[in-house]
Amino acid sequence: MADAPVPRPVDGVGVPERDDAQPPRDEVDRIVAAWHRERPDLDVQPLAVLSRVTRLARHLDLARRGAFARHGLETWEFDVLSALRRAGAPYHLSPGALLTQTLVTSGTMTNRIDRLVEHGLVARAPSPDDRRGVLVSLTPSGLARVDEALADLLDVERDLLADLPAPDREQLADLLRALVSPFDDLT
Repeated sequence: MADAPVPRPVDGVGVPERDDAQPPRDEVDRIVAAWHRERPDLDVQPLAVLSRVTRLARHLDLARRGAFARHGLETWEFDVLSALRRAGAPYHLSPGALLTQTLVTSGTMTNRIDRLVEHGLVARAPSPDDRRGVLVSLTPSGLARVDEALADLLDVERDLLADLPAPDREQLADLLRALVSPFDDLT
């Protein structure tokens, strides 16, 4: 298989020139080339990165939903259960801590906890440190379910990354961290 020609930037816009005989390498290349043709007055280079991120997010979402569904879980259920699992033994957090980790409203979290209690995956108990407080804990069933779903998820995600050599995966992780970190409030 011949290597694709190295794209050359067009003056000032960073969009690679295309040999008309050479088809675009992927759908995003086609989209970027079409926008560049139709709107040469605009720098469409952000599309080359962020459209791929968006497309990858869609594929990843489908893969994750499939992995969770094989274990009878919705994505939001996995999010709550995995937050509790990451807390370490005895696998409990306050509803407020769960809010912080899952980025949902208190009403949404209350509904989610209620549903997980109904499914026997978590239990509520009074907080030993605060008479008015509550702790949400993984049940043995919840612990088993989240552990099985995580193992399946990691197999799926490992397959998604299989074509990238380890150094490329590390570089991609670093680049994505730099892109995402301004949006994350880690304080």
